[in-house]
Amino acid sequence: MQNPLILVTNDDGISSKGIRELIGIARSLGDVIVVAPDGPQSGKSHSITQEKVIQFRHIVSTQGYDEYACSGTPVDAVKIALHEICKTRKPDFVFSGINHGTNASVSVLYSGTMGAAIEGTINGMHSVGFSIDDYSDDAEFSHILPHIHDIAQEIVANGLPAGVSLNVNFPKACDKPLAGVKVVRGAKGNWIEQFYPANHPYGLKTFWMAGSFLNYEPDAEDTDLYVIKQNFGSIVPIHVDFNAYEHFAEIGKRF
Repeated sequence: MQNPLILVTNDDGISSKGIRELIGIARSLGDVIVVAPDGPQSGKSHSITQEKVIQFRHIVSTQGYDEYACSGTPVDAVKIALHEICKTRKPDFVFSGINHGTNASVSVLYSGTMGAAIEGTINGMHSVGFSIDDYSDDAEFSHILPHIHDIAQEIVANGLPAGVSLNVNFPKACDKPLAGVKVVRGAKGNWIEQFYPANHPYGLKTFWMAGSFLNYEPDAEDTDLYVIKQNFGSIVPIHVDFNAYEHFAEIGKRF
């Protein structure tokens, strides 16, 4: 029987510690194609490159394994994989991450990691994004790797429902073992942005954007932010159908 083919990508860049850990897990489960940005592409969401050329280079090739670096966004990387690199065989799965930083709650909308996973789902591949609540370049992953392996193995064995991606987030390493993994919903919340003025040599108005996250339901036990705080990993099934079906009749009466 043919091994499953797994496409691995991320938004922190092909040299990040997180993607190297995820590659190791993927290689234990099937043949692997890595196509990832050649540098950091965090916060790119589902953006694509249209006004510049996209370059990619073949880095390494061994039995059942090929690795490419791409100059574009995470979604560009998935598209290049599908249309240029994997012309003769479409990947069965997309594993994106492991992202250095959480993509829980509304952050799923801004995440390049999840943008790549969603692009995989749109194109009929079983797709999951993995993230950890640790922004350090040298983040500790040892406490979550067995859980990521188990989740990835389950997906390879049984797939996902059509049109559904998984947004998987883990807490930062602490002095206790991970308590487990729970399937929950994304918490309701919002980023509160702050803009700090910066000097520009030609007098243009320039700003640095920063901010903090506001959780609207900190005590809701069925949310990703809550269980992560309790030292669990969170699995949030998501889909890209934005149609508000329950409001069609109401809106239809107004126009």
